[in-house]
Amino acid sequence: MEENLKELGSMTLENTQRGRKVQVLSIIGEIEGHESSGNNTKTTKYEHLLPFLVSLEEKEDIEGILFLINTVGGDVSCGLALAELIASLSKPTVALVVGDSHSIGVPLSVAADYTVITPSATVIIHPVRMSGQVLGAPQTYEYFRLIQDRITGFISRHSKLSQEQLEEMMVQPGILSRDLGTILVGKEAVDCGLYQQVGGVKDAVDKLYQLIEENQKPD
Repeated sequence: MEENLKELGSMTLENTQRGRKVQVLSIIGEIEGHESSGNNTKTTKYEHLLPFLVSLEEKEDIEGILFLINTVGGDVSCGLALAELIASLSKPTVALVVGDSHSIGVPLSVAADYTVITPSATVIIHPVRMSGQVLGAPQTYEYFRLIQDRITGFISRHSKLSQEQLEEMMVQPGILSRDLGTILVGKEAVDCGLYQQVGGVKDAVDKLYQLIEENQKPD
C-alpha cells in the first residue's frame, strides 16, 4: 500500500462496519503525457494509471473507486484516454473535486458515475490551446476543432450540458481576452448541470457505498 501511495497516490480503504473495500486514487497536478514534465512539477502519469485501472477492474475484492481530483489539466490526448478508461469501468466510481478541475480535468471528473465538488473548488472550461509554434493553415484550425469536439463531446455524454453549451462556455464574452473561457466555483458547476452535488469527502464516500449497494442488488 505504501508503494502505491507514493507512486500513484492510491490506497485501499476497508470499512469493516459496512463490509466494503474501495480504492482511493488521486489525479493531481498536471496530466503528464508522452513527454515528461519538469522534476519540480507535480504530475499524474497516465502510463502508470492506465494499467492500474485495468488491474482494479479485475480485482474482485475492490467494489468501487473514489477519485480525488485537483488538477490544472495537461496533455489532452492522454487525459481523454484516462477519461475513457474511467468511464468504461464496471465498478461504481465517484469523483471528488477538491481545489481545481481545469481543462482536461473536466472530462476526467465527469467520467465517474457521480461527481461531488467542494464549495470552493474551481472548474475552468476554455478553448483548446497548444504550446510551441503553430502554423496558421486551415488544416491546423481543423485539427484544433477536431480536438475540441472530442473534449466537448465526451463532457456532453457524461453530464447534462450539450456540446453547444460547452462551446459557448469556452468563448464566454468578457474574459475571452484572458483566454480563460468560463470559470465555475462549487455550486455553479452543479447548477449548470456539469456535476451532481456540492459536498465533501463524507458525501463522496457515502455516495460510493450507495452505488455499490445498488450495483450488487439482484436484477
